[in-house]
Amino acid sequence: MILNKKIENFTLPNELGKDVSLSDFLGKKVVIYFYPKDFTPGCEQQACSFRNLDKEFGALDTIVIGISKDSVASHKKFKEKFNLPFILLSDPERTVLEKFGVVVEKKMFGKSVKGTSRDTFILNEKHELVKIYKKVDPKDNANEILDFLKTI
Repeated sequence: MILNKKIENFTLPNELGKDVSLSDFLGKKVVIYFYPKDFTPGCEQQACSFRNLDKEFGALDTIVIGISKDSVASHKKFKEKFNLPFILLSDPERTVLEKFGVVVEKKMFGKSVKGTSRDTFILNEKHELVKIYKKVDPKDNANEILDFLKTI
């Protein structure tokens, strides 16, 4: 991913199984946050921090999208349990995850497995990449993003 370069359009199913494209939000700023797995402590904390600042993101004309490899059904339950007002997209094939370079090798019980890096990307109204946050702290990520959005 290159800063100030337009992000190529992509389409993934949301938590209801409906296809959502990045181009649906042209003219709005977009925060895309990638996270490892629904119903895990860090991911819950990060999602709820975005939820708690939803009005502030809306006031800045910004769409928040969370993407993981979890299924549509898992996203639906996750969204309902935590009353998340933003879009969750399912990428079980890791197509978009790969394009954004967030698929990483992790060690689990001594074995190497593919995982998702907790990274956040901010796009301007033309969907040009303006900021990347790598390996973010789930509890501070939403506030950090909001502070940055106020400067652009």
